[in-house]
Amino acid sequence: MENENKEVPYAAYEGLQVRHERTVKRLIIAIIITAILMFASNMAWLYAWQSYDYVSEETESINVDGKDGVANYIGNDGDIHNGENNSSKDTAQGTP
Repeated sequence: MENENKEVPYAAYEGLQVRHERTVKRLIIAIIITAILMFASNMAWLYAWQSYDYVSEETESINVDGKDGVANYIGNDGDIHNGENNSSKDTAQGTP
């Protein structure tokens, strides 16, 4: 036991280095492919996100079909807009 050879032969060390080089090369390729796919995925999401019209500069006209209908609605900005009341009922004060 005292005379055990604890040195690793150069051929075994060289074979191990070749295997590690292949592993590192494959990992680098995997990282590059992952980065490219992540960039492409983000660009696809940005394109889909920008394809919708979230802000409209036009004003909307809302008509109520009933005589006692109320035309309140919540707009895109969260504010409550009061529409026109097109009923034939007299809304002046003092009339019953």
